[in-house]
Amino acid sequence: MKVKAGVLEKPMVFGIKEMEIPEPGPDEILVKTKAVGICGSDVHYYVEGKIGPYVVNEPLILGHETAGEVAKVGKDVKHLKPGDRVALEPGVPSTCSDFVKKGLYNLCPSIKFFATPPVHGTFSEYFVHSANFAYKLPNHVSYEEGAMCEPLSVGIHAVRQANVTLGSTVLITGAGPIGLVNLLVAKAAGASTIIMVETYENRVKVATQIGATHTIQSFDREKIIAQVMEITNDKGVDVVIECSGAASAAQTAASCLANGGTMVFVGLFSQDQVPMDLNLIAQKELTFKGIFRYRNTYETAINLIASGHINVKPLITKRFPWEQVSDAMNCAHKEASSQIKVMTQW
Repeated sequence: MKVKAGVLEKPMVFGIKEMEIPEPGPDEILVKTKAVGICGSDVHYYVEGKIGPYVVNEPLILGHETAGEVAKVGKDVKHLKPGDRVALEPGVPSTCSDFVKKGLYNLCPSIKFFATPPVHGTFSEYFVHSANFAYKLPNHVSYEEGAMCEPLSVGIHAVRQANVTLGSTVLITGAGPIGLVNLLVAKAAGASTIIMVETYENRVKVATQIGATHTIQSFDREKIIAQVMEITNDKGVDVVIECSGAASAAQTAASCLANGGTMVFVGLFSQDQVPMDLNLIAQKELTFKGIFRYRNTYETAINLIASGHINVKPLITKRFPWEQVSDAMNCAHKEASSQIKVMTQW
């Protein structure tokens, strides 16, 4: 049986192709796709054919922010059945390495992640996935919300790494989809002051609507530092979550941190080296942390959405039927300043 899938042939050549329907293994499920969000990484692959060391050398099905319906289960799968509605965690380790034993499975070199060459993604009518990385959705949680558990997981992991808690003051640089989910999670974690730095007016408005206590619409280093210090009574912020991938933002953020503060790097930088003031870091005893995707977040993401503590719906700004997946990709690429999350419906 053939299924239709959104396949990237080479940079800027992306469209619907016919593929063989896969068969689930003993511990896998066959999923009928219902909703897939378009991520910045999908756009990078579409435009450039690569992200860092990951290069598209042969046709690749894109997509990894996904929810769907279980169509078939492997013989060893006991906790899921056909008809179950599920959100799919994209990264699955293939060996029981030391990282997996420690619970750091996202750092395992064996991990296979949807739409990371050579692993196919989920812009397909059907796909197979490990049943252990499929999570049931409550009936009142939509497939689109289930797909949003993937970017929301990035925010959960970053906020955990930053130890955001009741009363924390937080600065988030970059109000794209990932910056905004970090805002939602920081607010849910109890942050009392959340400052968002962004240049696009549309994104600034969304940040204000979903809970930012302050916004700074500027690229100017001195202006940003001055405003942060004014907001915090010259103390600086407890936490910076850097989501822009801009070297200037990282450099500015270090100056905005209070003594003993923490910076978490979420965005990937376009340049290999980012100059930092090491003396400032030492003198203020700052802690710098990175995150690589996420781990042990999906059940939390589903519970936050299901309980109403987090509402991801305002982040979905445009929808396309799956037959127009190429148009959806072009929209995410060309209308980045006006769109937050472009969603495809299957």
